[in-house]
Amino acid sequence: MDNGSRRQFSTSIHIMALDGIVNVNSLFTFAVFLGLAWYPITDPAITLTGVAEPACVADTTMGEDLVAFHVYSFSSFLFSSLVAFALKQAIWIGQGGGKVRSVPMTIHVNTAALRAGILVSAAGSVFGCVFLMLALVDLVQIKLGTLACRSFHSLAAIVPLGPPPKFLKIALFVKKWPHKHRAGGLERHALTLHLALAQRGHELHIFTTSSLNPSFPSFPIGTLYFHLSKPTAAGYLDQAVVWKQFQHQNSTGKPFDVIHTESVGLMHTRSRNLTNLAVTWHGIAYESIHSDIIQELLRTPEEPLAFSLTERAMKVVEEVKFFPHYAHHVATSDHVGEVLKRIYMIPEERVHIILNGVDEEIFKPNAAKGKDFKKKFGIPQSKTLVLGIAGRLVKDKGHPLMFEALMQMLKENDTFRETAIILVAGDGPWSDRYKDLGATVLVLGTLEPAQLASFYNAIDIFVNPTLRAQGLDHTLLEAMLSGKPLMATRLASITGSVIVGTEMGYTFSPTVASLKGTLYRVWHDGRVVLERKGQLARQRGLELFTATKMAAAYERLFLCISNDEENRDSYCTYQPSFQ
Repeated sequence: MDNGSRRQFSTSIHIMALDGIVNVNSLFTFAVFLGLAWYPITDPAITLTGVAEPACVADTTMGEDLVAFHVYSFSSFLFSSLVAFALKQAIWIGQGGGKVRSVPMTIHVNTAALRAGILVSAAGSVFGCVFLMLALVDLVQIKLGTLACRSFHSLAAIVPLGPPPKFLKIALFVKKWPHKHRAGGLERHALTLHLALAQRGHELHIFTTSSLNPSFPSFPIGTLYFHLSKPTAAGYLDQAVVWKQFQHQNSTGKPFDVIHTESVGLMHTRSRNLTNLAVTWHGIAYESIHSDIIQELLRTPEEPLAFSLTERAMKVVEEVKFFPHYAHHVATSDHVGEVLKRIYMIPEERVHIILNGVDEEIFKPNAAKGKDFKKKFGIPQSKTLVLGIAGRLVKDKGHPLMFEALMQMLKENDTFRETAIILVAGDGPWSDRYKDLGATVLVLGTLEPAQLASFYNAIDIFVNPTLRAQGLDHTLLEAMLSGKPLMATRLASITGSVIVGTEMGYTFSPTVASLKGTLYRVWHDGRVVLERKGQLARQRGLELFTATKMAAAYERLFLCISNDEENRDSYCTYQPSFQ
């Protein structure tokens, strides 16, 4: 067979392959259209199995994902078919515009381009199949019950589509479980992370102190279990009691795959022999030294001399001694991760940096909510700058500094007082002091998460004057995801992980002069500049600080350190999402 005959034969094979792709795409596209035309409502009353448990009922997000995956699948199949048709047309044109010839003609085809085109078309079909499979998984969960409740019918239907997920049995030790909106950063982290893990189908056993409030919060998740105990006089977990509870659960059925402690919820005296344990540090003594230096510099002559710096140095020595008793360490900021490696001398393979995350479904841009919030609290439209402050209104959060800066600005600048307004959300000793500043400062009190989301949408910039150089404040992340620029103290964790450049916010030194200068710069920049910075801040927030990304990173880490020797190597290829 000569070269011309071989080329013609090969080209006909290519045309047959393209015809096959188009035919398969047509069948799947028809299936996609059927799925889009029939939209199943996520309602427990219409599930085929009649499940009534809330954890087994799909939420509206799953219904939205179902439609989105159908659209992605249709787009992929359409793209694949268009590429295939284009390649076929190019071949027919090369044969003389499709005219019938009595003698077979030899045509010149760029085989590299032809093969690349077929690969692209095939890739489109593969992506379409993947999205269609994901849509089927959501459809099964909507009609038969979610994977979180481990419905037999759901697992039986989904297993043929792919390997079943590995569900972990996780123990969590946390000093306090948050009650509604009254929670610090550590408790909010525990709530956000472990609810997300439970919703992913993992079995969570939470060892925490019993709340003083008789109505302990309940959650409609079938894989979430609480083990309560009376706190010590200092408010900590009674280690002897919780250890006995842990051992009982560890010997009941399947032992724990992973043990997680928020800070020293589980003391190092109990953790030294647990190889599958991870501790998340929300603050360490070495970081606090910077806070102590700031507090001492801001101390008035009337205040007594503090000896916290000397005490803190000894605390660092103690931590360096007992930190190695924890198998794995999670740092919530890049700075703390470096300190754990360099100062605390923890081996690099035992230090994992997973940044805090907040619920992206709650905290997101919504101009209508912001407008309604302003109307509700009577914020006049004449105010061209709305500053927002939120959190605990206490000394170490920088509120004495903020109060002094605002008081001076309101006295010395009438225009600022007339055009700006400061919204303060939270409670604490400085709440009443802010009220003394007059109508320019509006104290709102504590807000529920939904109200807090509206608060962020109502402001032009979020200000955090904290003096605590520890961890990542959740309020900064909530404001970022809400599309607002940030203004915060120039501390290592903040500048190293959150406000990494002037394009998304402002930083200042913890002095009245620096804070005032930055506030004036924000005021002069105006809303146009602030809106642009807010958009960039949200982009970074979506990349790094969502609850979904945080939970996925922890899940990967937990799979890595679990007692699963068979899959340990594949799970331990975990890499932080920001690298």
